[in-house]
Amino acid sequence: MIRNDALDLLPVRHAVPELLTALAERGTAALHAPPGTGKTTLVPLALAGLIGDGPERRVLVAEPRRMAVRAAARRMAWLLGEEVGGTVGFSVRGERRVGPATRVEVVTTGLLLQRLQRDPELAGVDVVLLDECHERHLDADTALAFLVDVRSALRPELKLIAASATSDAEAWAELLTVVDGGGPAPIVRSEGEGHGYAVRFAAPPAGIRPAHGTWVDPALLRHVAATVRLAMERHEGDVLCFLPGTGEIARTAGLLAGLDAEVLQLHGRAPAAVQDAVLRGAGAGGRRRVVLSTSVAESSLTVPGVRIVVDSGLAREPRMDHARGLGSLATVPVSVAAATQRSGRSMREAFGTVYRCWAEAEDGNRARFPSPEIRIADLADFALRVACWGDPTAEGLALLDAPPAGAMAAARSVLAAVGAVDEDGRATERGARLSRLGLHPRLGRALLDGAAEVGVRRAAEVVALLSEEPPREYGDDLTAAWRSARRGGDGYAARWKAEARRLERSAGEAAEAGREGRTDAGSRAGGEDAVAGLVTALAFPERVARAREQDGYLMVSGSGARLAEGSGLRSTPWLAVAVADRTARDATARVRLAAVVDEGTARWAAAHLRATGEEVHWEDGDVVARSVDRLGAVELTVRPLGSGAGPALVREALLDGLRREGLGLLRWSRDASELRERLAFLYGELGGPWPDVADGALVDRAEEWLEPELSRAARRADLGRIDAGMALRRLLPWATGEAGRLDELAPERIEVPSGSRIRVDYGDGRPVLSVKLQEMFGLAETPRVAGVPVLVHLLSPAGRPAAVTADLASFWREGYRAVRAELRGRYPKHPWPEDPSVAEPTRHTSARLRRER
Repeated sequence: MIRNDALDLLPVRHAVPELLTALAERGTAALHAPPGTGKTTLVPLALAGLIGDGPERRVLVAEPRRMAVRAAARRMAWLLGEEVGGTVGFSVRGERRVGPATRVEVVTTGLLLQRLQRDPELAGVDVVLLDECHERHLDADTALAFLVDVRSALRPELKLIAASATSDAEAWAELLTVVDGGGPAPIVRSEGEGHGYAVRFAAPPAGIRPAHGTWVDPALLRHVAATVRLAMERHEGDVLCFLPGTGEIARTAGLLAGLDAEVLQLHGRAPAAVQDAVLRGAGAGGRRRVVLSTSVAESSLTVPGVRIVVDSGLAREPRMDHARGLGSLATVPVSVAAATQRSGRSMREAFGTVYRCWAEAEDGNRARFPSPEIRIADLADFALRVACWGDPTAEGLALLDAPPAGAMAAARSVLAAVGAVDEDGRATERGARLSRLGLHPRLGRALLDGAAEVGVRRAAEVVALLSEEPPREYGDDLTAAWRSARRGGDGYAARWKAEARRLERSAGEAAEAGREGRTDAGSRAGGEDAVAGLVTALAFPERVARAREQDGYLMVSGSGARLAEGSGLRSTPWLAVAVADRTARDATARVRLAAVVDEGTARWAAAHLRATGEEVHWEDGDVVARSVDRLGAVELTVRPLGSGAGPALVREALLDGLRREGLGLLRWSRDASELRERLAFLYGELGGPWPDVADGALVDRAEEWLEPELSRAARRADLGRIDAGMALRRLLPWATGEAGRLDELAPERIEVPSGSRIRVDYGDGRPVLSVKLQEMFGLAETPRVAGVPVLVHLLSPAGRPAAVTADLASFWREGYRAVRAELRGRYPKHPWPEDPSVAEPTRHTSARLRRER
């Protein structure tokens, strides 16, 4: 019997007539309904004609998470007074509960994508509702883009609804414009706000350190736990507390020990019994409940009894190092949209209270929406889907955000390596088979190629381990984790067994479609260590790693890796790393899960990354030339080349040495250094045609002034024999005739009034003349070089600095008197005339000057 009393409490019911009208007239709509209004449960029933007076239809509802799929289906079935599998059913990977009478089927967006690729027309489906679009999961964005294509080209009668709990409906309406070209799709808004809630800010104490990677300050978790206790004292009802990950959930649960409440831990890997207990409501013996949850409870779920939400303010987002093939998780401040979603969980059944564990002043600095996954995630799976769809660049798809070019290039590189796409990026037959496996392309390759080497069942079991990381308590040895999963009775083991069976069937179907795997290496069936290592290496060839002499491992990708202290894998020469992460602050990746692998298997699995050739480079101050057989960054064998290295490679290595260590590697006589200083002065003052003689400029023009000597050199010592002065003269502007004016524009020496020829110093970028003061008597104007006044360092008779001037006339008038008063008593044998501007210049004492007269 339909529970009309419960349906009547859902505010979205008032928007249903407008939604049905929009679908009848335009076929598409963007639905904005705030949390708690019933868009996930009431709307699909109305669309299917199961409530109200709408036409009978078959409706497909896509949710981002498996838990939400099950919860939504159960809730709708309950509203109809039925069991799941009748009028309302659901399908997730490994489980399907539908029947002949099913009119509303709830699926994950990933499963919807697989259906679209098998059957683009979605035969038998009348309406597709994509729920929680605002969360910007990559599968949801892709599914909507494909559905827009389907409606445009194949099924114009297919009805599409993009549903969001946040105020970004305009963006989805614009995307749906593509369907009929008649302007944006209608936006239908539900004005209901559930029962409402009050927000209280519970700012943490000073000194909380920002989260980085997956690390969260324990002091913040203590504050969250204290806030939970405070909320329970002040308010009635159960508590739903949002935390970023399972580790924080477990630690917070420990901090709540002794609390008079049932503490439940809810996350995607929680056992089904725990998930069911959370969604059933009512703690054992009527006790209050505290549900510690990741973001899985943000949307599409009603947790009965919850009146209080405590929000840690943190969320986890994926990050991808495309260059090294390493993924990681980043802990980030929760967005405004997600915080609103979390708050809405408090008002599903009554007025709620929300405690936000951050300062109110910080509220406005948060991002409006979560980061779209398409911008930050690994795009290999996406790239394969769009290649199979016939649009390898995704340029023709209706996407809110275009995929980043670098991430797509990295994804296509992975797909090419596993044989999924051709050189134009279009899907191969093998790629099409990989896409139907419901696995990341790397894991698909491991399943198909591994099955041919170690058998279908064993390959499927290892890939099932790789597709969902085992619990940390299973340890970091993949083979040991495999054994634990086989004999385990926990929730993970149950899911693993179901997935392994599914993959075994899928691999068998793929084998029937076309022979997969390589057989040229012969059968590699062996013990469990060998099997786990081979399959893991096939999935992640860039993560094959060899032990380093110093410490840790070096992966083929070039990243360093380290095992945890006490790991049983530490003495292993080679590893196939299954799970590793590397935060921005870590120099090396942390290995979470790995398998032992032998060198032969490592070379076979990563054969496309193997290269042999000459490597000539500058290292430790000289040219190093060697022949190297390498697997990516891992050097397998090294042989010195000696004088047999290619001349072009040697020349480039020598140039690299000059770039790194400077032109001091050449032989610079005093004359050569002074010539360079003179040329630098002329270039600075006059520019071209005088050459730029800075280090970088000279290295860039090496072929103009260092040849042929550079091409004859083979090592550092040969550079030291090159006469830099002679070579530098090759850059003088001989063609224009200006080279002949070098001594005129920047003379080595200047003749002073005494007749001495004094060397000019150009080292500081300005010409400097250091000369005894008496030798400049009678000179009123300061000498100039290339139009620039020389800076005159006037010296005492003993050659010590007495004065500095660039204006001799002014010095004779104003500065000389003080210098004369200070030095005439110290040097009485030298002339100190009262008017030096008319005095006779001399290099000698007064007595000798008189004799010479």
